[in-house]
Amino acid sequence: MKITEIPAKPQEEKTIRVAAYARVSSDKDAAFHSLEAQQAYYEEYIKKHPNWKLVDIYSDNGISGTIINRPEFQRMLEDCRNGKIDLVVTKSITRFARNTVILLETVRELKALDIDVFFEKENMHSISPDGELMLTLLAMHAEEEARSASENQKWRIRKKFENGEPWVGDMLGYRLIDGKMVVVPEEAEIVKMIFNDYLSGMGITAIAKKLNDEKIPPRYSDYWQPNVISSILRNEKYAGNLLLQKTFRPDFRTKRHKTNNGEIRRYFIEHSHEPIIEQSIFNAVNDEIKRRQEAYCKTMDNSRNKQMGYLFSGILRCGLCGYTFRRRYSNSSSHGKPVWICKTFFDFGKSFCDSQQVPEEILIKKTKEVLRTNTLNRKIILEHISEIEVTGHFHLRYTLTDNSVQYVVWEHKSRKESWTPEMKEKARQKALQRNAERRRNE
Repeated sequence: MKITEIPAKPQEEKTIRVAAYARVSSDKDAAFHSLEAQQAYYEEYIKKHPNWKLVDIYSDNGISGTIINRPEFQRMLEDCRNGKIDLVVTKSITRFARNTVILLETVRELKALDIDVFFEKENMHSISPDGELMLTLLAMHAEEEARSASENQKWRIRKKFENGEPWVGDMLGYRLIDGKMVVVPEEAEIVKMIFNDYLSGMGITAIAKKLNDEKIPPRYSDYWQPNVISSILRNEKYAGNLLLQKTFRPDFRTKRHKTNNGEIRRYFIEHSHEPIIEQSIFNAVNDEIKRRQEAYCKTMDNSRNKQMGYLFSGILRCGLCGYTFRRRYSNSSSHGKPVWICKTFFDFGKSFCDSQQVPEEILIKKTKEVLRTNTLNRKIILEHISEIEVTGHFHLRYTLTDNSVQYVVWEHKSRKESWTPEMKEKARQKALQRNAERRRNE
């Protein structure tokens, strides 16, 4: 018997396509970790590995690691799914995710795609045999740190509320200076005009159109929207009072605000600051709001019930302007197919919201895919879906009732254009503005 050894063929050194992911959670961090600095760091870091090639740097600024809805994080995952990346490099586990479930689910998905994640600080590869165990332990520690920080922040806010101090106070007509709300005269005149116009009989959409036509700039957005007018008319701060703890965050992981309907304590402070609107006018406006709502309900019961019977009523939202989508028909013909259109786009036009109408047949098809069902009705949707956000052209984001998120891309039969990075950034900025304004009104 003769045994001859056949040596293995020398393996060619494969070029590894590397993505770098960075996240900074505050403006202070951003000052020390600018995109330029990150670019320079990772380019130098990757040069040390001859067989590495930088694909892109994905950087989220000012977004918590406890949530999965981070634009650049999602863009990186999409590139991974499309086979563009072999290795993801990130500074540490806490930069990648502060939520144990998000971390493990993401790592497992990438592992199934044969994509490794390298955590520099921990000197750990996710694809290693003991990688998942160590990641679980470290991620649980990071999540506990995030929970503790959240509880500390809540405690500080509530102590301020107990002392009658607002947490934020910069809004149209006021600035928070040394803990006091100070009137801004030129903006106060805009507020007065809004209240007077409403009492004169104008609706919130008509007031928004008037302000836009007169080129009067809003405080925190590019143009006036009806929901902003409605918020101003209902805000007790304009009458010189404060209602504190209007909203709260029940889960530090999702960061979602919930209206406080008595679940936790609220604080009402009368005559806390100089009013812009007299109390009698404020009361008259809110009585008129109630009267119009009651009149509308009486005359529109049948129409309203029909509207609420539509599959996606109340849960389909625009990612560009934040307003809800309405059901319409694609043309004036009775045979036109139903589509869903952003209310801002429908009322004001493309110059105010460059959103895209979504055919109802596409929504039904994609929703069935997300829920993995062949049967779809209003009850099933409400049981399983909290919100569907049209984040941009041909992109949908489903938030399910279990707080999980799924991203869906669809294709129009007659169009091939995809949502551009500029549109994504615009949507992100709009979302940050809406969140900032919501916090200021708390």
